Amino acid sequence: MQRCLLVVPTGSGVGLTSVSLGILRALDRQGVEAAFVRPVSVRRGPDPSGALLQTVARLDPPPSIDRATAESMLAESHDDQLLERVVSMVEEAGRDVPVVVVEGCVPVPGVAYATRLNVAMAAALDAELVVVGAGDEGGPDAVAQRFDVACQPYAGRSSACIVNRVRLPIDQPGTDAVLGDGRLVPVDVLETWSEAFARADLRLVGLVPHLEVLSQPRMADVARVLGAEVLHAGDLDRRVASVAMCAAGLRTVLERVGPGMLAVVPADRDDILAGLALATLGGLDLAGIVVSVGRSVSDRILSLCAPAFDTGLPVLVSGLDSYPTATAIHDIRVELGPDDAPLAELAMNVVANHLRRDWSKAQATDVRTRRMTTAAFRYALLTRARAADRRIVLPEGDEPRTVRAAAICAERGIARCVLLGAPEAIQKTCRGLGLELPDGVEILDPEAVYRDHVDAMLALRAHKGLTRAEALDQLRDRVVLGTMMVAEGEADGLVSGAVHSTAHTIRPALQLIRTAPGASLVSSVFFMCLPEQVLVYGDCAVNPNPTAEQLADIALQCADSAAAFGIDPRVAMISYSTHGSGGGEDVEKVTEATGLAKARRPELLLDGPLQYDAAAIASVGASKAPDSPVAGRATVFVFPDLNTGNTTYKAVQRSANVVSMGPMLQGLAKPVNDLSRGALVEDIVFTIALTAIQAAARG
Repeated sequence: MQRCLLVVPTGSGVGLTSVSLGILRALDRQGVEAAFVRPVSVRRGPDPSGALLQTVARLDPPPSIDRATAESMLAESHDDQLLERVVSMVEEAGRDVPVVVVEGCVPVPGVAYATRLNVAMAAALDAELVVVGAGDEGGPDAVAQRFDVACQPYAGRSSACIVNRVRLPIDQPGTDAVLGDGRLVPVDVLETWSEAFARADLRLVGLVPHLEVLSQPRMADVARVLGAEVLHAGDLDRRVASVAMCAAGLRTVLERVGPGMLAVVPADRDDILAGLALATLGGLDLAGIVVSVGRSVSDRILSLCAPAFDTGLPVLVSGLDSYPTATAIHDIRVELGPDDAPLAELAMNVVANHLRRDWSKAQATDVRTRRMTTAAFRYALLTRARAADRRIVLPEGDEPRTVRAAAICAERGIARCVLLGAPEAIQKTCRGLGLELPDGVEILDPEAVYRDHVDAMLALRAHKGLTRAEALDQLRDRVVLGTMMVAEGEADGLVSGAVHSTAHTIRPALQLIRTAPGASLVSSVFFMCLPEQVLVYGDCAVNPNPTAEQLADIALQCADSAAAFGIDPRVAMISYSTHGSGGGEDVEKVTEATGLAKARRPELLLDGPLQYDAAAIASVGASKAPDSPVAGRATVFVFPDLNTGNTTYKAVQRSANVVSMGPMLQGLAKPVNDLSRGALVEDIVFTIALTAIQAAARG
């Protein structure tokens, strides 16, 4: 799984895009291939940065989500769907490269959600944080404190810090190139800044000097911001180093103006305009002239000044008075755009030159396992379910949550759902929901088909003495009928339980579908979608008090399920004792089960007995089981009995407000999955997706 760097700002105006591009350039210099993603556009409407990236960085990033769309999704509490889109963009962009650089949101006016979304993206992508701030206000300690405050919402996620636009003494004799290649930073200056960040428990990986040219607008930018009339275009790429109000006497004006200045001249001061033109012919290199108050310049003056204009001097006419004109020019913020490739190229190189080489090189060489986050898990589920294209039967076909879930699955291409139920009852439910079923949802009347399955059911249950009359009676139960459809291959899987008990869902499956080859029992897992990652809990729904042999089987089934859904299995056998710290029959059972599972799968990372905190928390694991390959980093938790497992999963689910997907049944020849009777529509949708993927895995 590729490395993901999320680049986030400490505030607005820190040069986030130029630093993101600089990181890409630094990686390129180290021979590290990288992709770039800006999940949400900076402004409403089209994002112009795509053309810039293609031109300067030779990248083709996916289109950003429009800001208005992101705002709407957040306002309607569709955070999960937004994050799924973000994960999708990052996964697609980074499919063939080791590093993806993701540019976070900038808290510009009107974007109050920027930090909230950045924090959510960091968790969803399990990203490494790169925090960017400006160093133009305050000394090293003050800047480090601002970074520390900016990092706090990310809940201790380790971060690399880059200080941009620092006014540094550079290129001094006798200094070393202690960061990247190119311009030099004195060793003592870097040490001072690094120590300030170290005192705040932060790591400084870049100290980028301020270059005036990167904040200097072009005359073309001035014309755009002012909405000015271009009286004479000249060279509109000239950059404005400063603004001069030119309303005093001509002698005073000529004493004040200098190279790179933009002169703001009142329209009634023909003398100043003519004097500046003459000075230009004499070698004064002005950026340009803006005539204020919106009055036109006389043809006679224009004719007199024409030789100066022909040197490339741009002349604009502003509709504002002189002071507002000068203020508007002063407030222009330079943004890297596709029509200013030279500036973007310079910005990239300046940043790349001042990043630590060891840090940029480590992005490809250091091994880091990204956790399976909730958003990534949901994205992977939906993507694989769409590819599976399976037919899933829903026996509770007139239940409102089930009907809505079937409609969502059809709209999003997750599965082809079959609603079992009387058509009039299902249509009544739809009317109550104000819902029109999409074409991809099938309604099947049980009364019309249940007799068709009698012979097949008798063949499966003949050894139990089942009679035709009993078979007909049982097939009137929609769960039994749906299970027979799966057994006969008319459907690929079944999901039930919104209004039925777990036993009602599982019993027909055990009788009619039975266990898969090599499986000694049926067990269950829950996928617990915690804020930072997805964990697997088993068995929390089926086996009340498994033996040691059965517990070993459950552990291996859980490990296989985790791996099948993209979660690196590190299996913890849970007990009230860690490595023999306590005794008793219950601990001995877990110890024996651990040994049996290890003997069958010696390559699997599996350990026990472990207490829950020793399995889940790194510091506790290091203290209680320092030599364990699992302690402190478990992804699969196998509970010793149903009482412990069911209680734990519900406590975590309800107390921590965690989404739990499942129970997903393991060990059946064909997939049948149960729902909690308190399941939300979203829970049903994802259980259908799980079932479709299971069906595809079994062919």
